[in-house]
Amino acid sequence: MTNTSAFFTLMLLATGATLNLQAWAHGDEVHAEAAPAVRTVNNPQRLPDGRVLLPKEAQYRLSVRTQLASESSVAKSIELNGHVVMDPNRGGQLQASSDGRIKAPENGLPALGSMVSKGQILAWVVPTVSAYELAQQQADLAETNSKLTLARQNLQRLQQLVNSVPGKEIQAAEAEVMALRGRSAALATVSNGEAMRSPIDGVLAALNVSNGQVVTASDVLFSVIAPDGMQIEALAYDPALVSSLAGATYQGVKLSYLGGALVLRDGALPLRFAPTQPLPLALGQTVRLIAQTSEVNTGVVLPASSVVKNSANESVVWLHEQALVFRAVVVQPEALDGNNVLVKQIPPGSRVVTQGASLLNQIR
Repeated sequence: MTNTSAFFTLMLLATGATLNLQAWAHGDEVHAEAAPAVRTVNNPQRLPDGRVLLPKEAQYRLSVRTQLASESSVAKSIELNGHVVMDPNRGGQLQASSDGRIKAPENGLPALGSMVSKGQILAWVVPTVSAYELAQQQADLAETNSKLTLARQNLQRLQQLVNSVPGKEIQAAEAEVMALRGRSAALATVSNGEAMRSPIDGVLAALNVSNGQVVTASDVLFSVIAPDGMQIEALAYDPALVSSLAGATYQGVKLSYLGGALVLRDGALPLRFAPTQPLPLALGQTVRLIAQTSEVNTGVVLPASSVVKNSANESVVWLHEQALVFRAVVVQPEALDGNNVLVKQIPPGSRVVTQGASLLNQIR
């Protein structure tokens, strides 16, 4: 009996020890699983359904800002490709009327980008002639100057005999002097060449010559433009835009619409815009502007920074769905200007992330 009692006592102790070990092991497993859950709640993560869990502390660190979406009506906008051109009334190009050789003026050729005044001689274009033709021109000039000297002497002699000679002889002598003087000036001008004079007060935008260079009549030698003489020419492929445009913007600066052509150029209609304030532009620069039409669109206006690209290269905005949860919504934004866009896929009253959307988009 004693042996049987001892056996059962040992069995009970062994069974209790086994149960205690199992209980401790189970406790360790629960503890190991609970720890990551606590850490996960305090860290940003992407949920299985694509939403993002972002604790308040992380929202503050990432500077996430939101705004309530409100429906509004704005002018319909369209993106246009264009390039910078010269205002025809505020600039000009200088071309020689005939072939010749460049000759610098007394003060030398002006520096590129320097200010020039209207009528200033930028260069001379001396005609390229043979030695025989040059000698013939010089001979004609010398002969004309000799005749001019004799005509002046004859006029002075007749004027001293004003009471003795008929008045018509004096008038004829005066006319001869004037004619020879004009011929002499013309021959001298041909010898010096054609003067390239600045058409306006402005900046020397292009300098395509050097001293002694041979140029042709079709070469553009100089371009002079006023500091505010830049315009933007855009291309439209819809004739209705010519009469429906109300204005445009480029880099957040408003452009006034000057008008458009009614004749196609390479399949498109040129449209002209003028900046309402100075812009850093260069002639020939390619630009993309946003033009506003007279049509009206309805939707939610958001900052352009609210729209980001997801992994499928779709445009999305992030909605603050719950206190710690954000959800991405695919949208089709329409540019309004350089700073804002219009979306129609968001219901009014939604809280949209306007700052920090790109950081939310990177959470995995």
